[in-house]
Amino acid sequence: MGQIVACLGAGLGWCCCTATTSLITSCCGNDKASSIPPSVHSGRKRSVLLLVLSIGFSFLYQYWLGPALKESMISSVNPVYSYLAEAWSGGCLQYSSEGEDIYAACTGNSGVYRVAGFTLLFYILAAMAVFCKPTANREAWPAKYILWLIGIIGMVFIPNHPLFDPILLWIFRIGAVLFMIFNQLIILDLAYNLNENWVEKADKAELDDGEGAGKKWLGALLLSCAVMIIGSLVAIIFMFVYFTGCDSNNSFITITLIAGIGLTLIQLFASEEGSLFTSSCIFAYSTYLCYSAVSKNPSEQCNPVLGEESIGGILLGLLVTFISVMWTSYSHTAHRTVNEESDAIAEEAAETNDEEENKNSKKKPITGNVIEREDRKKKASENYGTMGDEEEENPKKTFASSWKLNIILAFITCWFAMALTSWGSVARGGTMANPQAGKVGMWMIMSSHFLQNLFYLWTLVAPKLFPDRDFS
Repeated sequence: MGQIVACLGAGLGWCCCTATTSLITSCCGNDKASSIPPSVHSGRKRSVLLLVLSIGFSFLYQYWLGPALKESMISSVNPVYSYLAEAWSGGCLQYSSEGEDIYAACTGNSGVYRVAGFTLLFYILAAMAVFCKPTANREAWPAKYILWLIGIIGMVFIPNHPLFDPILLWIFRIGAVLFMIFNQLIILDLAYNLNENWVEKADKAELDDGEGAGKKWLGALLLSCAVMIIGSLVAIIFMFVYFTGCDSNNSFITITLIAGIGLTLIQLFASEEGSLFTSSCIFAYSTYLCYSAVSKNPSEQCNPVLGEESIGGILLGLLVTFISVMWTSYSHTAHRTVNEESDAIAEEAAETNDEEENKNSKKKPITGNVIEREDRKKKASENYGTMGDEEEENPKKTFASSWKLNIILAFITCWFAMALTSWGSVARGGTMANPQAGKVGMWMIMSSHFLQNLFYLWTLVAPKLFPDRDFS
C-alpha cells in the first residue's frame, strides 16, 4: 500500500512540476526551444497579462493597503508605518473630518494611482523601446515582470502630493477619454465586421446546404439585435425611474433615447450603409455610457447609488475593454486600420524578411518563379511560428504594431485607474466629499458618448454626402 501511495505521489508531483514549469515559461519566458526566438504574439500576450496583473494589484492596494494606512498611524512609533501613513495622507487629510470611511476611500484611490502610474510609465517606455528596436517587445519578459513588480512596490514610498494628485490624476482622466474615443471606433469596426461575417456565413450556408440553411445565422443576428435594443430600452426606463430629478441627468437620458432611435431609423430608411446589428451595438454602448455618466452625478437628488461601490459596472467596463483589446490585437481588419506601419520600421521589417528568404533560398533550388502570397504564408508558418505570426500578408506589418499596442495599453491603464476610482471622486455611504470630481467624470463620459454617436452618424451619411469617395 505504501508503495502504491508513493508511486501516486511521485506521478502527481511530476505532473504538477511539469504543469508549473510550462505555465511559468509560457507567461514569463520563451515557450519554444532556446535556439528559437519567441513569436511576436508572445510579446503581445505578455503585455496584456501585465495589464491584468496591474488591475489585480490595484484592487489589492485600493481595498487592503490603502485603508490599512490610517491617519492615526502618522504618529506611530514605528518609523516605517509613520512614513507610509504620512506619504499616503497627502490630499486625504482634508477629508478626515468627513469620517474614517471617506479617508479610507481617498487612500484607496491613492493606491490605484500608484499601480497605474508605474504601469503607465512601463508601457510608454516599452513603446519607445519597440519603436527603436522592433523585437524588444518579445525579449526579456522575466526581467520586465521583476522590474515592474519592484516599481509598483517602490511607488508605495512616494508621497501623494503632487505627483499622484493632481498631476497623475489629470493625466489619467485625459488618457481615459482618449481610450474611450478609441474604444468607440473599435466597437464600431467590430460591429460592422461581425454583421458582415454572419451575413456571409448565412449566404454560404444557402449555397452549400440549400435554401433555408442560412436562417440560423440570420436568426442569431436578429436575436442579438433584439436583445441589445430591448436591454437598452429597459435600462433607459430604469434610469428614467431612478436617476431623474436633475436637469443634467434628464437631458443625458433623453438624448441617449432620441439618439439611439434616431440613428436606427436613419440606418434603416435613409442610408444604405450600416446595419441593424451595428445600430443595436451603438445603442447598447451609448446606454452603458449614459448610465456611467448619471451614476457619477454628485447630487443625491438624482443619484441613488452615490457613494456605493459599482462592482458590476466596473466588471462590465473591463469586459468591453477586454473585447476591444483582443479585437485590436488579433483582428486583421483592426490591424490594418489601426496598426499602419511607419516607413522606417517597415523598411527594417522588410529587410528582416528578405534575410529569411535568402536563407531559405539556399536550401531549395532556384526556379525563377515569383513566390505567390499563399506560398509565402505557408513557408512563413513553417518557421516554428516565429516570423510567420505577423508576416502572413505583408512583410511591412511585422513589429510596429507592438509599440502601438503598448500605447493602447497605456490608455487602458488610464481608463481602469479612473474606473476603479470613479474618476477621482472620494465617496462612501451616499456622500461625495469632492463633488467637483464627480462632475468632471460625468461630463467627460458624456463627451465621449456624443462623439460616438457623431462617429456612427458620419459612417451613415458620409457615402451620400461624398459619393465620389470610397468609405469601405
